[in-house]
This record gives sequence, structure tokens and C-alpha cells, in this order.
Amino acid sequence: MDNFFRYFYQDFGNLFNALVDMFVAMGNFLNHLLNFPMRMELIKKYEEDFTTTDWIMLLVVNLILIALIILLVIAVVKLMRKIFRVRVSPKKYDAVVKQVRSLQRDLIRANYEKDRLLAMRVDQLGEFGSEPQLDLGSEQGQEHPAAAAEESAAGEELVLSNRNTRFSPCVDPAESRFFRLTSVDNFYKTEYRPPVYEQNFTLEEFCDRFRRFTASRLKLYYEEDMMRFFVASMGTARIIILQGISGTGKTSLPYAFGKFVQNDSSVVSVQPSWRERTELYGYYNEFTKKYSETDFLRALYESNYYRDPHVVILDEMNIARVEYYFAEMLSILELPLQEEWNIDIVTAVWDNDPCLIEGGSVQIPNNVWFVGTINNDDSTFAVADKVYDRAIPIDLDSRADAFECEPADPIFVSTDYLNALFAKAKEDFPISEEIIEKLEVVNAYVIKVFRLAFGNRVMKQIREFVPCFIACGGTEIQAVDFIVAKKVLRKFESLSVGFMKDELTRFSNFLDKTFGKNQMKICKEYIEILKKTN
Repeated sequence: MDNFFRYFYQDFGNLFNALVDMFVAMGNFLNHLLNFPMRMELIKKYEEDFTTTDWIMLLVVNLILIALIILLVIAVVKLMRKIFRVRVSPKKYDAVVKQVRSLQRDLIRANYEKDRLLAMRVDQLGEFGSEPQLDLGSEQGQEHPAAAAEESAAGEELVLSNRNTRFSPCVDPAESRFFRLTSVDNFYKTEYRPPVYEQNFTLEEFCDRFRRFTASRLKLYYEEDMMRFFVASMGTARIIILQGISGTGKTSLPYAFGKFVQNDSSVVSVQPSWRERTELYGYYNEFTKKYSETDFLRALYESNYYRDPHVVILDEMNIARVEYYFAEMLSILELPLQEEWNIDIVTAVWDNDPCLIEGGSVQIPNNVWFVGTINNDDSTFAVADKVYDRAIPIDLDSRADAFECEPADPIFVSTDYLNALFAKAKEDFPISEEIIEKLEVVNAYVIKVFRLAFGNRVMKQIREFVPCFIACGGTEIQAVDFIVAKKVLRKFESLSVGFMKDELTRFSNFLDKTFGKNQMKICKEYIEILKKTN
């Protein structure tokens, strides 16, 4: 044993002495590096013999030393920030675990509720049957948008006539439990006359006229690409999210669209207390025997009477949790058949109920789009991925400069003609196979490095958005750049991007290599923002 201890003392003693010498050497290095008084003494010693060249070299050497000191300080600060940033107290960790478990339970309950609603809807379809539907995807509609619109309008008149079989002479709204919806019925029975729709324009002309209308009539100014993003999004999804700082025109854009198509948008101001579906659709009051009708319900109901496109604005939609009060709508809009888009209102129909309530439900027509405005600040909630995945998000971070243009008049356009233009765009301008292959390469890269993937829904939206954007006057690479930034890179926010700055830089270079130098400008700008995130 004594021999081992002697060995241990000598061997590990030498290692310990070497370690001490290393720290002493580091101390001596820092002492010499930061010992400016000693350096000044040396300069005084040799300054009498210094030439001009010597003084210049002295200045250069000292600047290098100062730069070295600054770099060392920055490196130490970054190291300390990383060390202390990842430390989480056990109490905080336990709280996060409890929150995750609670969210998992909420998700299970939400899935159960969705399955229950779908089962009820299937039962209703079996009991009440289905209605004739429009087919905007026929060959005739794709070849000639105006012909498709006329055919769809005729089909819609047939649907409306079938619904009107329960029409009775005008009902006094005061005698109905649905005062506002019955008033809508009476107006469309007696006063409404459908407009004469224009059917001789392209999507590019539509975007240009929309932009000139907002500038000349409303004094609202937007970039050309912003109009293309908005209109192309209407051809891709039923939900559009406009996000950005206050004052950039998020609410004004869909409001202006309503003025442009001469069918005013419905503005629904979301309240912080909203937590369930009744905030949107209302409820039956057992005490008054009346239904509490909301602006949202009226907008959906009234849209069944006309073919003009209609926008419902959910103003400041994330001031409450979107996935709570809007959950049912998210599920319904995912159903593959438009005739299944029904909102359950009441369990039984009375004789004097509004004419378009069928089986206690109101149908969501295909001429309605939902536009939510979002402010990202401390007073709002984060929007869940399930909402973003089903929507097209558009950032409005700044206002466009005022410009002069030719005045433009508003337009009467039918949803059937607009949808026919979208369908024709998808036939005429399909996304190229070259871009598809590049997106597959990017998808593989993102999976390997960031453990994220596009997903089938995102690829479907890309295939539909790109042709619509091209038809609106944009280019294919612009459309791909926008949709990848908004639908794929946005998912990076869930990662610890503060620790992945090198990976983000390499990904930016990878985009240049794959699509061409600075072709993906929106993606690269978004990556730079992510790199600045702590």
C-alpha cells in the first residue's frame, strides 16, 4: 500500500502542479496583457530613440492588444450568458411540467369534443339529407371563368330555391326568437336585388384595381406585393392572419376589400373574456325565450343569401385564446366537403325560425373568408400552431409610402367568378417540378438539422398559393419565398434559436445555394431576425 501511495503522490502531484502552473501562466499572461503601467515604463525607456516608423508600429501593436482584450471580454460575457441562461430552478421546472401535463389533458378533451361534433354532424346528414352543390372544378369552369361563374350561379339559385321551400310570408321579427336573422329574411324576401357582376378581368387586373382603389378613394397605401399576397391567400385558405405592429393597416386592408367589392366587411371585436363557441355564435336564453344573436352569426347567416365575397374580421383575435373560442370553426373548415360546413345553433327548429336554419344549423357558405388581426405584445396570447397551420399569415410591419395613381372604381364581383379565376390559375400556372425538387431538398435539410418538417398541409398550401400569386402578377420564386418564410420558418420560433445562430447562418447560405443568391429575400430577412432573438 505504501508503494502505491508514493506512486499516487508523485503522479497526481505532478498533474496538480501542472494544473497550478497552467493557471499561474494564465494569470501571468493576463497580468502582462493588462499591465499598462509597466508598458508605459517600457515606452519611456525607449522613446528617446524612437523614430517615426517606431511610433507607428507602437500604435499598431497597442491597438491590436486593445482589440484582443475586447474580444476576450466579449467571449467571457457570451460564455457566462450561456452558462446562466440554461440554468432552471427545480421549482420552475416542476411548474413547466405541470403546465405541459395540463395542456395535454386539454388537448385530449378537445379531440374528444371534436369527435363528438363530427359524429353529430354525420347523424344530421343521414337524417336531413344533403343539398345540391356547386362544382367549380369542372373542365368548363377551368377553361372559361365567366362560363363557370354563370353555371355556379345557376346552381346556387337552385340551392336557394330548395332552401326557400320553407319560406313563408314575412314574419314579424318581434314574434321570432331570432330577431336579427328574421329581419335578414324579410329584407332579402322583399328588398334585395342582386347586382350585375363584372366578369371580364384577370386576377392581376383585380389586384391592381384594388390597390388603386384603396389609394385614390380611401387614402390607404399598400405595396403591390401586399395586395398579391392577400388575394392569393384567398385562393389558398379560408383563414388569413394579418400580424404586425399597431398602425400598419392590418384592419384597414380587409375593411378596404369590403369597400372595393361593395359588400362591407363584418368587424367582430374579440374580447379578453372569450373562452367558448357561444361568444361567436350566441346562445338561447331560457329566461327570455329569445336567442342572443351575435354579429358573427348574422354575417354567416346573411352570406347565404348573396354571392358577393364577404370578409369577417376578427379584430385583435389573440387578445383571448384563439384555440378556445374558434376551435369549432377550425375543425369545420377542415372537413373535405363544403356541404358539411354547418354550425349547430339550436337543437330543434320552431315554425317561425329563420328560413335558412336547417335542422338547427346554419351553413357556412363558400363566399366567406375569415381575417384575423394580431398584435404581438404582452397583452395578448401566443397563437397555437393548429391555428397558424390552417391559415395564411401575412406580416404588415410598415406602412407603404403614399403614391399617385389613376383613380379606380369599386367592383361587383361574384364569388363564383373569383373562385373560377383561382381554379384557372392553378391549372395554368402549376408549381414547377424544379421548385418541387428544391423544396424536397430543403425539407430534408430542415428535418436533419432542425428536426422540423413541412407536412402535407403546408405542401398543399404551397401548391395552391404559388399559382394564384403568379396569376396576380408575381413570380414563382417570390411566392415560394413568402410561403416558406410564413409557413416553415415560423416554426423555428419554437426552437432555442439563441443557441442555433451558426446553424441558421448555414441554412441561409444553403438557401442561396439551392435557389440562387439572394432569391429567398423574405426567408433570409426572417432568419436574421431569428438570429437576433435571445
